[in-house]
Amino acid sequence: MLTTMMEPQLLGWLSPLVISVVLVISVFAFYGLLVKTRRNSNKLESTTSKIHHDRTVTSTVGSLNVNGGDTVSDVIVVGAGVAGSALAYTLGKDNRRVHVIERDLSEPDRIVGELLQPGGYLKLLELGIEGKDKFISELCRCFVVNDMVIYLDRGFTCPIRILTRTGIVELLNRVESWCFFFVYLSVSALSSRICYNMTSWELIYRLRGGNRCSASVWLCTFQERKRIRLAYPLEKFHTDVSGRSFHNGRFIQRMREKAASLPNVQLEQGTVVSLLEENGTIKGVRYKNKAGEESTAFAALTIVCDGCFSNLRRSLCNPQVDVPSCFVGLVLENCNLPYANHGHVVLADPSPILMYPISSTEVRCLVDVPGQKVPSIANGEMENYLKTVVAPQMPHEVYDSFIAAVNKGNIKSMPNRSMPASPYPTPGALLMGDAFNMRHPLTGGGMTVALSDIVVLRNLLRPLRDLSDGSSLCKYLESFYTLRKPVASTINTLANALYKVFCSSKDEARNEMREACFDYLSLGGMCTSGPVSLLSGLNPRPLTLVCHFFAVAVYGGASGIIFPIIKAEGVRQMFFPATVPAYYRAPPVKGETKCS
Repeated sequence: MLTTMMEPQLLGWLSPLVISVVLVISVFAFYGLLVKTRRNSNKLESTTSKIHHDRTVTSTVGSLNVNGGDTVSDVIVVGAGVAGSALAYTLGKDNRRVHVIERDLSEPDRIVGELLQPGGYLKLLELGIEGKDKFISELCRCFVVNDMVIYLDRGFTCPIRILTRTGIVELLNRVESWCFFFVYLSVSALSSRICYNMTSWELIYRLRGGNRCSASVWLCTFQERKRIRLAYPLEKFHTDVSGRSFHNGRFIQRMREKAASLPNVQLEQGTVVSLLEENGTIKGVRYKNKAGEESTAFAALTIVCDGCFSNLRRSLCNPQVDVPSCFVGLVLENCNLPYANHGHVVLADPSPILMYPISSTEVRCLVDVPGQKVPSIANGEMENYLKTVVAPQMPHEVYDSFIAAVNKGNIKSMPNRSMPASPYPTPGALLMGDAFNMRHPLTGGGMTVALSDIVVLRNLLRPLRDLSDGSSLCKYLESFYTLRKPVASTINTLANALYKVFCSSKDEARNEMREACFDYLSLGGMCTSGPVSLLSGLNPRPLTLVCHFFAVAVYGGASGIIFPIIKAEGVRQMFFPATVPAYYRAPPVKGETKCS
């Protein structure tokens, strides 16, 4: 590959250049952040001064008529998933009366939302949801995920004449540095397939349609399977901090129990039909309770957390939902992963495969299928796809468990959605969780973003006891959208970008970029710990993200693409516009039309 042939001289002048650019960008980013922080602080002080800081919580709902049967709270939370339950507990702990309305309070059964990165676990600790009692970890039987493993296959294809099975073994012995991964019979039995998973050159032979090996031409694919182990940079944290994996339903039920344990939090099953609005301000919700009876609930602030399929967000944001792929989920039983207590990512063709433990005997396997349509589960197309396309690319340690899970037939699928946050600041209402912002679930960053958003919102609301002035509160909470950006945008960008990089492509340049990214992560040091700290939510800084993407592009030989573009745009104008004299030119005086 191009990157492996780079001369030391090239790296010698390229490294100082990269470091110089990074340092200069850092200075300007720090200056911009300092100015923005001062502006935000002035804005928050002026806005906060308009909101009364009483010692008692008020529940004014404007001029709407409140009947005796209607409930009045300080905050209504729509949805009791991860975001809704955590938010209800957090606000309830701050002595606010919280009314949570959830469509279905039974234990959910989902194939995602089962991996919490270390950064998300830190937010659980910060919110007080997880404490010394290990309420969440113990009761939902969380599995500790220490690190990650990424697999990448490299190989070549060639036709070889093979007469006997002994000839296959002899061939393998002649190519000791390569792993013989799978073989197609191309002449005498087109429908037949031999699938090999090698460990120490041990051959597992599978042939459909009988033994037809005589004098046939076989199309052989030799694969070199590489794997890298990426460790979470946890040296500066308590020994208990790590990733967590679990059954999504168990985790959510424990979160709901935690919220309901507070006397000022009411958890009710019901379906919210609409938001109640008066003069542009949201005053509460209209919903149907468990018995199907229509009711209303009022609060000074309504927070919508009804998930990725939200039917309320259209009035609160501009939803631009993209569905790049779908996840097909299986549970591998009694499966021994190559690395215990690790998340596994296989850079397969056409897109990645994820595996992580969710109990002592179960491993969740998520197969990414590009596009919005997946092979039909009902008519057997999905089973055939998993066996013929996916199974040959699985690590040999999990192959049998994977086939057994496919044969068992408990296959589920769900669309992977991506949606940037584009809110309409609305007095009396706010969006949170997947109803507000989504990214590809490849990196498992969704819960980290949601919990981080709750920390930001809690810190903004803590000084305020009176939430009844909807207009002033709305103006004050506009800072929420700015303060959440560094963490959310970093995790979102990384997830969506990595998915595009990790997918195979017919474009050779994109495939080279995938291998360059893999090789870059293999270098160790900051080349490994930096990206992993971003992915895990431990150091979600936008500038760090940009620097590493830039480094991967240079390492992958893309400098010939990037540098000419930057030169054409103008290095000075692009990175240092304030140093260009034209930046300070004033508008022309009336009557002066000539250019100087």
